[in-house]
Amino acid sequence: MRMHNMRLEVSTRAVALGLLVLLAGCAKGTRDLEEQLAEIRSRQGAPVEPLPAMREFPPFPYAAFELRDPFAPFSEDENAPSGGGVGPKPDPDRPKEYLESYPLDSLDMVGTLGTVNDLTSLLKDPDGVVHRLRPGNYIGQNDGQITAIYEDRVELVELVSNGNGGWIERPASIALDDE
Repeated sequence: MRMHNMRLEVSTRAVALGLLVLLAGCAKGTRDLEEQLAEIRSRQGAPVEPLPAMREFPPFPYAAFELRDPFAPFSEDENAPSGGGVGPKPDPDRPKEYLESYPLDSLDMVGTLGTVNDLTSLLKDPDGVVHRLRPGNYIGQNDGQITAIYEDRVELVELVSNGNGGWIERPASIALDDE
């Protein structure tokens, strides 16, 4: 038991001595830091460049107050685009062709087959499969129908919503890859 008390006393003294050393290290002041900060504050700063002069712009008279607000929905009395009665519309009963599952920008034209008056287009899908297409075939996700095939491009017309329940035709094309 005596040996245990002696070890406890020695370890207590060692801990006390360690704390005393640590506290002695903290006792040093911050005088050197304050001197360095005072020296930095006494330095002269670089001059600030003046702001550039403001340019004067002539006033622009706005004269379109009487025109329709382009962000307002169409009213019944205005010449609104077709809501679905007349004009082009997709055929819901038409069976979808394979390349209609891909967006146009994912299809690459890799060549043509045939004569100048009777060309067949070669389009490669994202999986690397090459498909032969003729005018009248459908491609893309917007009911795009091929209207013409040239040696350097395929032209088509897509049907896109006009935002008012109707449809509009939008021309598009896929150019030959020059790789």
